[in-house]
Amino acid sequence: MALQFAQEEYASRLERLTEKMREEKLDAVLLFAQESMYWLTGYDSFGYCFFQTLVVKKDGSMVLLTRSADLRQARHTSNIERIEIWVDRANADPTLDLKNLLSELDLLGCRIGVEYDTHGMTGRVARLLDRQIQTFGEIIDASYLVSRLRLIKSDAEIAYVEKAASLADDALAAALPLIRPGGNEADILAAMQGKILAGGGDYPANEFIIGSGADALLCRYKSGRRVLDSQDQLTLEWAGVSAHYHAAMMRTVVIGEPTNRHRELYSACRETIQAIEMVLRPGNTFGTVFDMHAKIMDERGLARHRLNACGYSLGARFSPSWMEHQMFHLGNPQEIEPNMSLFVHMIIMDSDSGTAMTLGQTYLTTTDTPRALSRYGLDFISA
Repeated sequence: MALQFAQEEYASRLERLTEKMREEKLDAVLLFAQESMYWLTGYDSFGYCFFQTLVVKKDGSMVLLTRSADLRQARHTSNIERIEIWVDRANADPTLDLKNLLSELDLLGCRIGVEYDTHGMTGRVARLLDRQIQTFGEIIDASYLVSRLRLIKSDAEIAYVEKAASLADDALAAALPLIRPGGNEADILAAMQGKILAGGGDYPANEFIIGSGADALLCRYKSGRRVLDSQDQLTLEWAGVSAHYHAAMMRTVVIGEPTNRHRELYSACRETIQAIEMVLRPGNTFGTVFDMHAKIMDERGLARHRLNACGYSLGARFSPSWMEHQMFHLGNPQEIEPNMSLFVHMIIMDSDSGTAMTLGQTYLTTTDTPRALSRYGLDFISA
């Protein structure tokens, strides 16, 4: 088996999950999030674009229901012993196969949790699933059961996070010599992704963000490349990835002479992220982090130009997003605890002047001061 962790690590995770299930009086959970299956068993696949689910009972027994294409994938990459196949055919309804499986597992009339809030659960699948099992037992939305357990990283997970952070730094080092007047976004992007893959890393769970000129104000990847002007701005958001664990970074690089607005926005970003470092520690919440972000930005008159979130938890994730559920936004009560890997980003997009400025890096929380995982500081970057 091609497992990324020792069997003892997976056994500990299963014990944590079943303990939480007993606390919430769940007889079983249906896992649809690929990252949940990966965390719990090592199962590594993009087969979640089709119907598949991992049934976990409170006694720790597990059954994977998937397609034939993923049978060998599951056997090779996971510790799942029982794998059932639903058959591709015209008018197939794998939720009926699931219902029959649940009946075989003696779960009729039981309290069953379901991961609804995941990319592995389409609207159509949710409708089919509800039609089959809403009267089968008591169905509970358990979307965040495993997600919350994954917030705290083990020592073995932290090693992958640190490797991912090192790869993210290597990607920036590869990009910087190419960021110059006449530099091509395609070359920059290829150098960054190539450096991570050459370093033994993985593809990211979402595309790297790259945009210059007016596109530097965008927070999402888009198709199309351009050549950098003698006076320009380039926004990059990327992540190093190791065993699917992500460590993200974000920077806006100014080509040529920075404008006063660039320097003003950079000053706001740096001041805010340094203030956040003072509250990114146990005793505070994710909401506290956002409150600090909003306070400083708004005091500087940047309320219209900032975002309504300033970061999120990172971990092992699959397409289409490396973002975890837990985000730094208004009122989030999630407590900060040691050994969380958290991405903090300052994003200011001034559409009035056409000026972009971003600053972001991944931290590992401790019992006190958070540890920045990048070897790069927060200095202004110009070319």
